[in-house]
Amino acid sequence: MIRICLLIWLVCSSAFSSVMLLKEYKDENLTGWMMSEKYDGVRAIWDGKELKSRNGNIINAPSSFIAQLPDFALDGELWSNRGEFELIASIVLDKNPDMKAWQNIKYMVFDLPKFDGNLSDKMAYLEEFLSLNPSSFIKVVKQTYIQNNLHAFAFLDEIVSKCGEGIVVRDPNASYISGRSDKILKLKKWNDSECQIVAINNGKGKYEGAMGSVDCVDIFSKIKFKIGSGFSDEIRKNPPKIGTIITYKFQNLTNNNKPRFPVFLRIKRGE
Repeated sequence: MIRICLLIWLVCSSAFSSVMLLKEYKDENLTGWMMSEKYDGVRAIWDGKELKSRNGNIINAPSSFIAQLPDFALDGELWSNRGEFELIASIVLDKNPDMKAWQNIKYMVFDLPKFDGNLSDKMAYLEEFLSLNPSSFIKVVKQTYIQNNLHAFAFLDEIVSKCGEGIVVRDPNASYISGRSDKILKLKKWNDSECQIVAINNGKGKYEGAMGSVDCVDIFSKIKFKIGSGFSDEIRKNPPKIGTIITYKFQNLTNNNKPRFPVFLRIKRGE
């Protein structure tokens, strides 16, 4: 039984200004940290009154969804199943919510931004709240203590084998802060980033008469490179416009800091 009266709860009187963002894993010692699956959905922050994207835009969830949310802050991903990002985004970012479609959306909560306690305390508090206030869609993200780095990478292999995106590892005693933190990291088999399309190249052979590849400039490094794989036949026939921001994955960087084996993932939607 959790002695709630001994936990210090900071009541959310206004929306917090920014969200805690992940950094990439490098070679940190992860022993004693906690790990969970990284859900490829739409980041959503509930401040006790409004549901917003990571950029602070209102998410127009149905009133039945909002009614089940607590009066304290939550941070998590709106998600349905692995490999359904485009479907999730089309549902969640629609200004006119489809109540039937939203029935498939789960709120995978991994943090309580205004709670003064470690990660285990936070998740235990939310578990007890849900035991008293059952929800059909709020889910507590399972956190597992990491024995050592091999344990974390074995878990990563397990998630990837099930078509998951990757995992998140974090220091369970780290405070929730605004911006990127080296206390919460993402591990993936591939890296990913975003780039802006600056040119569309005609295809050859089987892709003659359609898009073959695109020239891009990474929005962070400003490095220019080409992406020719990962596109569906439909996208090749109807390519995105020049200036569109897309998300891509790659294995690592070359000596010239260009992404090695870049692969198109999706068009970045507004949040």
